[in-house]
Amino acid sequence: MMSTLNRRKFLKGGLLGGAAATVLGTKKAEAAHSFGGYPESMGVLVDLTRCVGCRSCEAACNKEQGLPTPAQPFDDQSVLNQKRRTSEGAYTVVNRYEVPGQDHPLFRKIQCNHCNEPACLTSCFVNAYKKTPEGAVVYDASVCVGCRTCMVACPFYVPAYSYSSVLNPVVKKCIFCYDTRLKLGRPPACVEACPQEVLTFGRRQDLIKLGHERIRSNPDRYVDHIYGEKEVGGTAWMYLSSVGFENVGFDTELGNEPIINYVKEFLTIVPMVLTIWPALFGGFHLLATRKEAVKNEQQANKR
Repeated sequence: MMSTLNRRKFLKGGLLGGAAATVLGTKKAEAAHSFGGYPESMGVLVDLTRCVGCRSCEAACNKEQGLPTPAQPFDDQSVLNQKRRTSEGAYTVVNRYEVPGQDHPLFRKIQCNHCNEPACLTSCFVNAYKKTPEGAVVYDASVCVGCRTCMVACPFYVPAYSYSSVLNPVVKKCIFCYDTRLKLGRPPACVEACPQEVLTFGRRQDLIKLGHERIRSNPDRYVDHIYGEKEVGGTAWMYLSSVGFENVGFDTELGNEPIINYVKEFLTIVPMVLTIWPALFGGFHLLATRKEAVKNEQQANKR
């Protein structure tokens, strides 16, 4: 596993590389100010101690989002023998973990965590991403240019790319069922489908209180930590676990600072860069055209 320093350097390098290559717009500089999330935003609390790996959430997501039928049906538990990531055909996946000392496996649902201060949004120079007041991080494929910087920037490796689409490849990820449910005040399809009440939908602030209450009431059942309450500035999707989060595939070295904090200094100089570069390139153009004019004049005098 990468050390904290290396991980941060990697994320910073990825963001800076993408930003420098494409020259971010001035809105990125505005975004350099800390946000911290909408106070009334919604979220989901995931209790890993209740999950049995039935994959009902995967099936519900697939149906709600109109995704293609998977090669293996949702009642096929053999897919749990491998560690899967989200993809263009699966916006959420469940993985199984065998933890030493536990007499049963643990299961973890993976999807976009909908960060309070999303690195995907920060890294996108065409503003294809938006953090809604309801808490979702949504994506506008109509403005995406396919640079995939967001895929590098995401600390959770969630955005996927539709490589199968030759004519119109776009980024694919969970959007919190924003269009069909969240903006209407309804919980995501996966939450409604869960038969074990693993997923609790509600105001993020209320879910944090609920999570800490469960921990206080059941100290032998949970580790004293809500993953996502503070990681990378906080996320809409948060987790409770009976074992250390590193045992169930979470990156516990991300820290609590939003990814944007690592690129603030760079983003503040973007307006200056945008001012200087046109003049610089204009000068290069004048020098080139002047040299060409002199050459043409000399050739004409020789005739």
